[in-house]
Amino acid sequence: MEKEQNRRMAEYVMDQLSGLPGVRNIPMMGGYLFYYNERIFGGIYESGELLIKITETSKKYMPDSEPALPYEGAKKMLPCTILEDREKLQQMVTEMWSELPEKKRK
Repeated sequence: MEKEQNRRMAEYVMDQLSGLPGVRNIPMMGGYLFYYNERIFGGIYESGELLIKITETSKKYMPDSEPALPYEGAKKMLPCTILEDREKLQQMVTEMWSELPEKKRK
């Protein structure tokens, strides 16, 4: 049930971000990681909600969001409070890009 909920949530997030080229997700241990131009900006974890990396931009767009742990031993992330607002969400992800770490080379 949880995996199905996470899959539906991932589809919804992708739909909300459909106006943004360069967004993709990959399934990861029952959840999903979300990338924008090959930098991770968030994910869906055990809680089943979209969590966003904490940056100056994400704090600016979601000042009401309280940091939460996606899973044991992880860095805190912000629950996405603007998921329903497609334009605002896309603007935040675009503006966050320069603050996100580059993908690690293998």
